[in-house]
Amino acid sequence: MTIDWASFTPASAAVGGLLVGLGSVMLLLLNGRVAGVSGIVGGLFRPSRAELPWRIAFIAGLVLSPILYAAVTRFPDIVIAASYPTLIAGGLLVGFGTRLGSGCTSGHGICGVSRLSMRSIVAVLCFCLAGFATVFVVRHVLAG
Repeated sequence: MTIDWASFTPASAAVGGLLVGLGSVMLLLLNGRVAGVSGIVGGLFRPSRAELPWRIAFIAGLVLSPILYAAVTRFPDIVIAASYPTLIAGGLLVGFGTRLGSGCTSGHGICGVSRLSMRSIVAVLCFCLAGFATVFVVRHVLAG
């Protein structure tokens, strides 16, 4: 394994992590809700009048943040080395996994682990193990 030192940006990663943490804490303190993105988006499909405004605001922030970032600086080059069918299959599997695991990486990984939720800690360990196994199979078994 090698590190691409030209792309290594710990300061921006720390600021990004701080902003994610701040947003999660604010949502918990102000709304009493955990910042699990899959649950927030899922709630838009079974809307409650009282919860619709904050859900829309949260999703709007996720969509508008990169646009604001692009107005200030240039996006790094992004290369996706997967076909559309692979990306679609991956998205569907992630959606299935969030339903199966009763939450997503943001809900369990950021909010649940920080609250020392045993269910979230186990979920994150399962996410990591599944990711390790997938990378191993794709890179070492299927690649020949």
